[in-house]
Amino acid sequence: MWKRQDVNQADIAPLMASLVGVPFPLNSVGVLPLGYLNNTAQFKAESMLTNAVQILEQFKVKMAQKKKTTLSFLFSPFKSLSESEQIDILRKTRISIHHEKYEESISLCRKLINLALDGLSYYHTYDRFFLGLSITMGFVGWTFYVILIIIKSDTSMTRGITKNKVPDKFFQYGFAAIGVLIALFLFIQSLPWTYYIYCLLPVPVWYAVLKEYPVIHVLIRFLLNVQRAQFAGFLVIYTVGIEILATVLSWILSCLLLAIFPLMPVIGRESNVSLVTAAGLLIILIALSYLVTFFRRSKNKYLHHKDLQIYLFQLLSLVASTYIVNSTHSSLQSKQGLPIINQVISWMTLVSSLIVPLLSPTFLFLRLLSILLSLMSTYLLLSTGYEALFPLALALLMFVWIDMEQETIQQYGISFKPKLAALSFSYTTDTPQFRPLHVDDIRRAFFFVFFIVTAFFGTGNIASINSFDPTSVYCFLTVFSPFLMGGLLLWKIAIPFVLVSCAFEAIQVTTQLSSKRLFLIVLVISDIMALHFFFLVKDYGSWLDIGTSISHYVIVMSFTIFLMLLSGVAQLLTTKRLELWEGTKRHSL
Repeated sequence: MWKRQDVNQADIAPLMASLVGVPFPLNSVGVLPLGYLNNTAQFKAESMLTNAVQILEQFKVKMAQKKKTTLSFLFSPFKSLSESEQIDILRKTRISIHHEKYEESISLCRKLINLALDGLSYYHTYDRFFLGLSITMGFVGWTFYVILIIIKSDTSMTRGITKNKVPDKFFQYGFAAIGVLIALFLFIQSLPWTYYIYCLLPVPVWYAVLKEYPVIHVLIRFLLNVQRAQFAGFLVIYTVGIEILATVLSWILSCLLLAIFPLMPVIGRESNVSLVTAAGLLIILIALSYLVTFFRRSKNKYLHHKDLQIYLFQLLSLVASTYIVNSTHSSLQSKQGLPIINQVISWMTLVSSLIVPLLSPTFLFLRLLSILLSLMSTYLLLSTGYEALFPLALALLMFVWIDMEQETIQQYGISFKPKLAALSFSYTTDTPQFRPLHVDDIRRAFFFVFFIVTAFFGTGNIASINSFDPTSVYCFLTVFSPFLMGGLLLWKIAIPFVLVSCAFEAIQVTTQLSSKRLFLIVLVISDIMALHFFFLVKDYGSWLDIGTSISHYVIVMSFTIFLMLLSGVAQLLTTKRLELWEGTKRHSL
């Protein structure tokens, strides 16, 4: 009966070296799996001794390197494997092999290998606490600085405070001296230049924080005056992120509908054109019903007759996209290739989807609908199955979110309460002034981050990139072109992000809050997430586990830059308008 024997990835290198009969790789940390060797006990024992000596040499080199770059009074050696312990184990192992006690020698070799690997890990992570503390101080300092900026510029807590009584020169000289001492400490030890970045970056950050001493004093005084039970409850609720905006049936149903998609299997190579067709027909029916209803209720107040031509063109693009997906799929199945007319229309649809929304009215509902219709035309062409329904479900939840925020803003007692349809993305002189920050804005920023993450993982897009299924771009090209295919696939992944970002722009208009102020809150949330994933980075386990932990950290670190780009795209799509007809009267608030 065959028995399964698992092996670590690192153990393959010494196994192959032993089978081929070549020296073990110099930097290999694998342990020879004896169960795969069909040889004499003496060969196994001598091979294990060679393996142990090879790993032990790595341990010695790493210890010497770390000892050289560390001040003598600060160096702490790995006590479990002293030089005398190394000599003793090697001596006993060779004696055992000489007396043909192979099992005993193998056991001693395993002990030496385990100790050497522990020592390697010890010296590899020797500076982990020091560097981790520096990085944590940088994250925490930056987060505190953003919070202080929010409190200073967007709340009434700091009104009437006097200028910082602590001289600025005291902070300047003090932090300059700290920076010099840290740099000198690193220079003496001949540490890599990256250490200077990690260790010196928190210095100017905390200098900027402590310069705001009056604001910190006001914040501490405010926290001391707040009821502790109330503050603790507030902190727990917003940390976990479970505050519910309102118990509304449409909100619950749309959330449940969207929650289905992350549970679906990753998009595979099996196409299901029926679902893509269903998504196209569904968005067409919904858009038609909303446009007809809106046009009747508004009585031409917000939607001009000529503007209807834009929406008619977008609806026709959706019909064309739905037809092209089916036509291309049938043509490829019958081995006839991609029809040239389908390819031309697909590229025209992609280009027009970026321009046509800029021709639509800038009123909130109308512009968002135009953006959705244009992006869905492209998304259908890039879909192969159930993922075609994802932007529709996401957009439905976004519209419900905007509508609910419109109702929530009334609790602040703001006199300006227009209907949702009357709000415009284009700011005019009649647009009311931005209001100060409120506690509920933390929830709005949290929802935005949550929806961005949902858009990222909603249809298993990460796996789609790794597997790179080419069938999703067959409406555009069938000849292998990695850059074009990769660009199209990245745009497909970005479309749900753009929808969420445009909805967030609408939230800012609806709640009369500056995008800069809300973005600062989003920045704080993303920094906390980055710090959390920093502590989850692994340097052990399979390459998949290590790579995944690093990828998550890098993704969250890039989150802020990514959100800034998305914000720019969303502002362009929502606020700008190209005049198609000269003399067309523009409606505004």
